[in-house]
Amino acid sequence: MSGIINVKKEAGMTSHDVVFKLRKILQEKKIGHGGTLDPDVTGVLPIAVGKATRMIEYMQEEGKIYEGEITLGYSTTTEDASGDVVERTPVLEIAEQAVDEAMASFIGTITQIPPMYSAVKVKGRKLYEYARAGEEVERPQRQIDIYSFERTSPIELADDCARFTFRVRCGKGTYVRTLSVDLGSKLGYASHMSKLERTGSAGMTLADALTIEEIADKVSQEDYSFLRPIEQGVGDLPVVELTSSQVEGARFGRFLTVEHQEALLAGFHQGRLIAILEQREDYYKPRKVFL
Repeated sequence: MSGIINVKKEAGMTSHDVVFKLRKILQEKKIGHGGTLDPDVTGVLPIAVGKATRMIEYMQEEGKIYEGEITLGYSTTTEDASGDVVERTPVLEIAEQAVDEAMASFIGTITQIPPMYSAVKVKGRKLYEYARAGEEVERPQRQIDIYSFERTSPIELADDCARFTFRVRCGKGTYVRTLSVDLGSKLGYASHMSKLERTGSAGMTLADALTIEEIADKVSQEDYSFLRPIEQGVGDLPVVELTSSQVEGARFGRFLTVEHQEALLAGFHQGRLIAILEQREDYYKPRKVFL
């Protein structure tokens, strides 16, 4: 069994929980996910099965789309609604134009510091392990890409807070929680991400996603139509059409002459993924072959 599944992750489950449950449902050991979601975050979780697990790294590279809510007025230990309140800065009024301009300033390649409650490792330990032990540690900066960041609702003022919904399209490694906190800091307020849902990932959308229960029901009826072809896992990789002779060359791991300049390519032939090609000086070498 091989393919990609568009899972609708529900709140309270880790990405590992989803993989564990699907292993039992599908009776398949070779399963992995294409991008971790925090337990409180719902939405699209791409799952690779069988040979498709070799595509996970490319699925993770593709940009993701999130929709959620930001609350200005207080910050939390976890940077989301599940944490304890750390600081309060009452918001009595705020201009929508100021918020929109601040959000626009984050578009592009920016530097972000991962939150303490995250799985990023420092000196062999995950940051959340330090946080739970009450220990502080210097966190590594990382470069991330924000392609769009916009407000999607009017700003609601209530209980000394300002709340509004947003939509962000971002690259790999982005912590939307931290983006929400950094936005508040730019506006001069303590803030946190009060809601979040991933609505797009690896070319999949929330509208087409299935819950674990829905997948289990289909399997019980021997309906595997939810398995998408491995070709969907190429993510944002440029696609090149290979000739029949190049397909044979890829089969045996030979160097290929391909008119392209990208470091990695997805080599196709008549709609079928043949190989992931890696640039080696003037040639391309098959990095992963799917024949």
